[in-house]
Amino acid sequence: MRQHETEFKQLDVNIVVVTFEAGPVAETYVRQTGLSWPLLVDETRSLYAAYGSDWEIFGPSSVWVYAKLLARGRKLHKTSGDVRQLGGDVLIDPNGMVRLHHVGSGPAYRPAISLLLETIRTLPA
Repeated sequence: MRQHETEFKQLDVNIVVVTFEAGPVAETYVRQTGLSWPLLVDETRSLYAAYGSDWEIFGPSSVWVYAKLLARGRKLHKTSGDVRQLGGDVLIDPNGMVRLHHVGSGPAYRPAISLLLETIRTLPA
């Protein structure tokens, strides 16, 4: 996304990063990534409730990802975080309409930048 930041600005797109982790976890993320966009902390997970579902988390595609990892010899480890937290991208137009809703199969899975830009370019002026 950072490589295309100028293009997003030219298209008048505001980017906001949302996390469910507050305090030291959020601070470390900002420091390690050099995040320049606003970071919103949603500890109550109200945005997740609005844009996610347990089916997307524990459904067939998620099970398939873990099955492939296990088949390659990867061991699953107990997590200390919220296992329901998946990466996702939501494009909301100036009228509040959701124009793209992408839920990743894991915390770092993102849609192609070309898809985001194509969707933005097709929005009504």
